[in-house]
Amino acid sequence: MQEFHEVRFPFAVALGARGGPGRVTEIVTLASGREHRNARHAGSRRRYDAGLGIRTLDALHEVVGFFEERRGRLHGFRFRDAVDWKSCPPLREPAAGDQRIGTGDGATRVFPLVKAYGGAHAPYARPIAKPVAGTVRIAVDGVELTGIGGSCDPVTGLVTLAAAPKAGAAVTAGFCFDVPVRFDTDELLFDLSAFGAGEAPNVPLIEIVP
Repeated sequence: MQEFHEVRFPFAVALGARGGPGRVTEIVTLASGREHRNARHAGSRRRYDAGLGIRTLDALHEVVGFFEERRGRLHGFRFRDAVDWKSCPPLREPAAGDQRIGTGDGATRVFPLVKAYGGAHAPYARPIAKPVAGTVRIAVDGVELTGIGGSCDPVTGLVTLAAAPKAGAAVTAGFCFDVPVRFDTDELLFDLSAFGAGEAPNVPLIEIVP
């Protein structure tokens, strides 16, 4: 059974969604008053409510059809986060030097896409598994690769270079990407009278590892 469908949630609806990253932190307060904090997961996990983007009955109908085809929570799919969907700030075009995805060792040719958040103190490297086909630009030591010099699988986010970079060479990439998600419910309940009065339905989505 195919657990992930390579299709994107209705884009016009996604533009009005609300959500973002979340983390799970366990906090124990000691007798001294100090806290001991522990992250239960290494990475963040994004949640969205796409219901806020449904403004018309036609959009509602489209979301219901998309939900039914995904069989509720059964199949994952792509979602465009309107705030965070590029290797660079939203108003800039991706460049081949945006994100460092690896360092050459003279043998390795395959590198996973990542996006770094934060500065020198404790940057977080987020794996990018669903780049948008045709948007990935790759460079080695600042020189952008063209033609058959390198490619990226849009299903996995793995970059494959034609030749292994020399030891110490910086491998960088720029790209657009989607978030792999699934519905976080097996039922969609709509009150059309409330919808007509401007109340948004609840359409919860949660990030997954595809």
